[in-house]
Amino acid sequence: MEKEELLKNVKRIVVKIGSQLLEKNGSIDTQFIKDLSKNIKELLHQDKEVIIVSSGAVLAGVKKLRLSQKPKSITEKQAVAAVGQAYLMQIYDRVFSEDNIPVGQVLLTIEGLRERKRYILAQNTLNKLLDMSVVPVVNENDTIAIEEIVFGDNDFLAAHVAVLTGADLLIILSTAGGVYTGDPSEKNAQLLKEIKDVDSVIEYAKASTSKFGTGGMRSKLEAAKIATGHRIPVVIAPKEKNILLDILSGKEKGSFIYPEKRKKLSRKKSWLKLLSAPKGRIVIDRGAEEALKKGKSLLPAGIKQVEGIFSKNDVVAIINEDNKIIGKGTVNYSYKELEQIKGKKSKEVEKILGRKFTEAVHRDNLVVY
Repeated sequence: MEKEELLKNVKRIVVKIGSQLLEKNGSIDTQFIKDLSKNIKELLHQDKEVIIVSSGAVLAGVKKLRLSQKPKSITEKQAVAAVGQAYLMQIYDRVFSEDNIPVGQVLLTIEGLRERKRYILAQNTLNKLLDMSVVPVVNENDTIAIEEIVFGDNDFLAAHVAVLTGADLLIILSTAGGVYTGDPSEKNAQLLKEIKDVDSVIEYAKASTSKFGTGGMRSKLEAAKIATGHRIPVVIAPKEKNILLDILSGKEKGSFIYPEKRKKLSRKKSWLKLLSAPKGRIVIDRGAEEALKKGKSLLPAGIKQVEGIFSKNDVVAIINEDNKIIGKGTVNYSYKELEQIKGKKSKEVEKILGRKFTEAVHRDNLVVY
């Protein structure tokens, strides 16, 4: 599908705004937010839906508290973010209210999204806000996140939000303005206007050295891989006036990254692949591995070994005989039951457990890499 056709079919848009874009002359760039509001107002009139994923809580806290530098420890960061979240949302609410656009704050952590129930709750909340014509402003919940579970950069948060809401387009606004073949400040660096394979250009990406940002072009491309892998096109674009309207009208802005042509995963399988945390491991034989690759369910007969403590409906990693993870799935048995029935045929399973046979992991609850 061509770029023009992809943009024409866009209904739901996720816009990611980084800390660097929000900063201007040592303060929050309210003019940029005002222009963003004007753009979104026009998009809403076009019957489109917009979700903002905004960094900047720590930056806003630093400005509000008049600190000379970004906090270094996780405790300091959490405290400053607590102040900044309120201040940043106050700015969004005040500016967007001038255009009669209600906004709603949604704070997420990767730990929360790893739980299937919380993932669905987040999904339902965002969908309901959009149904109510509210523009959600999503941010990582820095006030309770710890180093081991933070997204690391809101580029990834934006990609996950795009996937869980079934967005049609992810726009990542960047100071670089797109993907270049070198440092954008260099004369020989060329803007890659269209990208069909993220892996082929990731060599050009560098990590961020900004004062408040935690990502860089590499994190943006890695996030783009998540979105495009779910058939969501991505635009990495500059901070400019009317940038959202220009992109949606088809003007050449930044780098347009085409979605992959692979079969689109269901949202359940997407969660399984990207976010679910396995509670245990199931080692399978060659025959079972081949069956899974052909789209079959995992039967107890193909299981060689059970590792870990898990219950029915927990997520487990599927391991082949070479000790490689080949997928993840939601099990229909506890670890104790699987220990009893591993390697057994269906009739034997029914005799051992005294109930009707079922798959160890049904193909609808299974992702194979």
